[in-house]
Amino acid sequence: MARWCYRHRLVVLLLWVGALFGLGFSATTAGTDYANVFSLPDTDSKSAYDLMQKAFPNSSGDTDTVVWKVDSGSVKDQSVQTRIQPALDKIAGMKGVGEVTGPYSGARGAAQISSDGTIAYAQITFAEQANAVPKELVQKVVDTAQAARRDGLHVELGGQAVQRVEEPPGGIAEGVGILAAAIVLFLAFGSFYAALLPIGIAIFGVGTGLFSTQLLSHATDIPDLAPLLATLIGLGVGIDYALFIVTRHRRGLQRGMDPEESAVVALNTSGRAVLFAGGTVCIALAGMLVTQLRFLDGVVIGTSLTVVLSVLAASTLLPALLGFLGPRVLSRKQRRKLENGPEPERTDNLAVRWSTAVQKRPRRIAAFALVVMAVLAFPVLSLRLGATDQGNDNASTTTRKAYDLLADGFGPGFNGPLQVVTSSGDTATLVKDIEATKDVARVAALPPTGGVTVIQVVPKTSPQSVETDDLIDTLRDKVIPEAGATGHVGGVTAISKDFASVTGDRLPLFVATIIGLSFLLLLLAFRSLVVPLTAALMNLIAAAASFGVLVAIFQWGWGLDMLGLGKEGPINAFLPVIMLSLLFGLSMDYQVFLVSRMHEEWVHTKDNARAVRVGLAETSRVINSAALIMVCVFLAFVLSGNTGAATAGVGLAAAVALDAFILRTALVPAAMHLLGNSNWWLPAWLDKSLPHLAVEPAEEPAPAVSDGPSSAVHGFVRTTDGEPVEGAAVTLLSAGGRQLDRVESLADGSYIVSVPGPGSYLLATTAPSYGSIARHVTVTDDPLVYDVELAEGEVDAVN
Repeated sequence: MARWCYRHRLVVLLLWVGALFGLGFSATTAGTDYANVFSLPDTDSKSAYDLMQKAFPNSSGDTDTVVWKVDSGSVKDQSVQTRIQPALDKIAGMKGVGEVTGPYSGARGAAQISSDGTIAYAQITFAEQANAVPKELVQKVVDTAQAARRDGLHVELGGQAVQRVEEPPGGIAEGVGILAAAIVLFLAFGSFYAALLPIGIAIFGVGTGLFSTQLLSHATDIPDLAPLLATLIGLGVGIDYALFIVTRHRRGLQRGMDPEESAVVALNTSGRAVLFAGGTVCIALAGMLVTQLRFLDGVVIGTSLTVVLSVLAASTLLPALLGFLGPRVLSRKQRRKLENGPEPERTDNLAVRWSTAVQKRPRRIAAFALVVMAVLAFPVLSLRLGATDQGNDNASTTTRKAYDLLADGFGPGFNGPLQVVTSSGDTATLVKDIEATKDVARVAALPPTGGVTVIQVVPKTSPQSVETDDLIDTLRDKVIPEAGATGHVGGVTAISKDFASVTGDRLPLFVATIIGLSFLLLLLAFRSLVVPLTAALMNLIAAAASFGVLVAIFQWGWGLDMLGLGKEGPINAFLPVIMLSLLFGLSMDYQVFLVSRMHEEWVHTKDNARAVRVGLAETSRVINSAALIMVCVFLAFVLSGNTGAATAGVGLAAAVALDAFILRTALVPAAMHLLGNSNWWLPAWLDKSLPHLAVEPAEEPAPAVSDGPSSAVHGFVRTTDGEPVEGAAVTLLSAGGRQLDRVESLADGSYIVSVPGPGSYLLATTAPSYGSIARHVTVTDDPLVYDVELAEGEVDAVN
């Protein structure tokens, strides 16, 4: 497939461009129909909601609030009313505004003025829900209300519709992330064209994914959070997948390979790993379905579709673009060097030195890495799930100012009232009992409708406080039953509490599902029980540490002001499920790229120490570069203006950084050195019963044995000082890694291995005191004389 795409590059490019613009035109014409379907079956808040729907079937649209405060005097002063009332009247006359209820109209309005007379509010009810109200209308409402400001009179607005216009323009986070990724890529490659390739692949993958998701929103329920998360994960994996393939292609060119052959080899090796890694990400995302939270179904659709299209772009469009660029994926300096012949293997770079250090001190490095992760994971013990509201917005936003003004004037609980919905029983007694309950500020029973009575309960504490959660439990478990009424506690605050409880209850099943599926995939790929077990344990460690960082920042408030992310509060209840899906998927990416190279070397040499050392030396740099790019992309979503996306961005950035820089480049290889050959253990009976799913390309057939005598490779194994090395293991392997012959050098260092016929082979030499070395050899009809020189502690990185 890679060869076909390379040779028919213009056709492939036109197909992708046509798909991108075709989907873009269709999506733009059709518009969006995102729906936040939020259902919590078998919960008390859902029962309250169902009763409310029965009594009030024609529910109104989104209700937002205008709040004003005077520094002196009262909001009832004529000078204040003459500025505020005309603005409210003008807002009420706007098309799309259903009703405006102010404090200057009758006895009902008097309740909208604080007891000290300095703060008042008006409620604006739109004709549509928040996500359907045109932003132009909301902005007009905001401008009209704030035009009434003067010295000593502060006017602010709150509500979901107003919050939408407060968000920065779309595309800023994505643009900053792409720019940061481009800078990292250029520094890594030194080539403008090579740096553009991963960016281009990510844009095509994310673009087609977002347009497809937008079209699917007309056919199924997809929340408006889905495209933002799809962009976040799509940019990360799209750039990373292309980076792995381009790096392998550049390495092939530097070794003198023809551009087409280099591209084919890159896709047939790193491309296979990309395909496998993309599958693990999709499986991890699909794990969200076991939570049975309908809100997340659309997130799974949008993010998985974007990942699939990113993998498809990396597998088809990338080889086509490599065909257009040819050797220009190398820098000018590298191309000039290549004119003098292929570049020799470097065995003295930082990655090789680090790999050697890990092999020499595995216990010390593993212990240090575990201590760091444990310290970072410690805050997770204080994790509290809940829901953020406008009280967590940035202090400079009008929504946060309105929230604080309402809390100052009417109490902290005013921003999150509870609704006790009853269908039978003595309502009067229930109201009195609720009034006598601890932490209740005000109670008001609305006139019954259709046999249903709604009692508005304003707590003394804020919606996010533990005391409010305790009050909900008290009302449900004690107050309502003791009053002899049949009722349920609802409202946004109660729904948030129930959602956090449901999520917490289903989280273990979710984690077990994605760990189990990932374990099976890695078991099939690497024919090992220990490797997938190690991967699962590392993923849990990474998850704990990343959530510890989230708790420290968003729940404890460390660094929130510096990040400009508002006020501390509980962690959004939906975030653990989404973050764990993305984290497990991305962690598996790095595990696959790291271990697939180790497994390739293990198949060749059966030397665990060499396999781990070479695998780490050859992949650590590209894994760290990929992680740095992901960190830049994820952190850029702090600029999105969406609290959920910003929290997920910071959490995923921390998770990826810890996973790549500490786990995959330190703890995993150190643990594999300590485990030795048991890394690759698999019971024979299980090996026979499992289907084969190879990440590496299929082994080339061994050369046919000629009618004449077989050939041989012979020579001496010596040290750099010319001393013979006795007992060195010399192994001849086929190009696909199959062992053909294995001998030990004699006292004078001599060896001879038999060769079945002419062809290319791999000659691997290992001696305990001198490390190991492997070289490609080409044998003709005549025996090949090949001397091997071993250096103490030598590290040999061989492709």
